[in-house]
Amino acid sequence: MFSKRLREMRMKRKFTQQKLADILGIALRSYQCYETGTRTPNYSLLVLIADTLDVSLDYLLGRDDWMKSHGVSVDAPL
Repeated sequence: MFSKRLREMRMKRKFTQQKLADILGIALRSYQCYETGTRTPNYSLLVLIADTLDVSLDYLLGRDDWMKSHGVSVDAPL
């Protein structure tokens, strides 16, 4: 779920993989591994990704559906 939403939001924000990797201060290959799901970012990088893409961590991690099912209001990403 994370890799799919990461790619969707990157494209929605019109970032290339290289541009987002540069903003995050990581190598392009590392970023590509996050999008393919072969690696996961550490907590601090995950927060930076969410902030950069202007989405919640819950959305990126696929927890928005779980939260909705428990009556918690969540904002849809832009």
